[in-house]
Amino acid sequence: MASLYKNNGTWYVSLGYNGKRKSKSLKTKDYHIALKLKPYAESVLISELTNLNNQSRELPFEKLSDMYLKQVSRSLNTHKIYENAFKKHIARKPLPSNPNSRSMHIRAINACWNWGLKKGIITKAYKLDMDTRGEARQRTYTKSELKLMFENIEPHTFSLFVRFAYYTGARSGEIRSISPDNVQNDYIVVRGKTGRRMIKLNSQAKDIIKVVNPLWDYNKDYVSHRFKKEVRKLGINNARFHDLRRTFGLNLIKQGMSIYKVSKLLGHRSIKTTEQHYAPLMTIEIEDFRL
Repeated sequence: MASLYKNNGTWYVSLGYNGKRKSKSLKTKDYHIALKLKPYAESVLISELTNLNNQSRELPFEKLSDMYLKQVSRSLNTHKIYENAFKKHIARKPLPSNPNSRSMHIRAINACWNWGLKKGIITKAYKLDMDTRGEARQRTYTKSELKLMFENIEPHTFSLFVRFAYYTGARSGEIRSISPDNVQNDYIVVRGKTGRRMIKLNSQAKDIIKVVNPLWDYNKDYVSHRFKKEVRKLGINNARFHDLRRTFGLNLIKQGMSIYKVSKLLGHRSIKTTEQHYAPLMTIEIEDFRL
């Protein structure tokens, strides 16, 4: 029977057979993960000791993806997206027709294969050699659309939530996670997509924070569904909540703010990310010219 032991903080599995003994690193310092990986590493060692491992190790994607979901920590929403992508891939269902959804599924599947290779669980991966970027959404709101939203969205507390999102350029998840203790005079501290960051409060955002008590306690689905329901009633088409953030960035650039400052306000890791998002939008905004 295989045994676990620790060397320099990393867990290993050791197995003896016919007077021979082999060990294999599990490449983890977490005991619980080591226990889960032990059966797979044990089977590899048995194959090696009995000379049955002349060919590359292969593991069905169904088993590999199950291991991945149990051992890789992700947000609940991302976990559901990956789980759904894996189920469809295992069932050999076609990829989503929407370019962005399709790219997300491809990234999830390839991430699982890459993880298996990195952990030494497999030596051969069947990744999808397809587009993983998708198409950048370019929808922004006009002044008249914003005015229509701010004056008519109900209930009032949700209207304030929508306006606060536009005035700060914050993501829905960042606003929903605000704690009263994180509200300072000129900024709020949140934990968002890129980790902990500070969101600048302009005078309009400050006015809203003063009157919202308690702070919003919405879940993601409520925000998405409520927003779509309200804008449909107003006749605003092809609208998503995240488009408020894109409109915030575009309007600041149009007012003359440097893309470097806009990048900081949006919480992008790199100014290149901001340029990739806004270059196509700024091309559309260029005034007529003659050569």
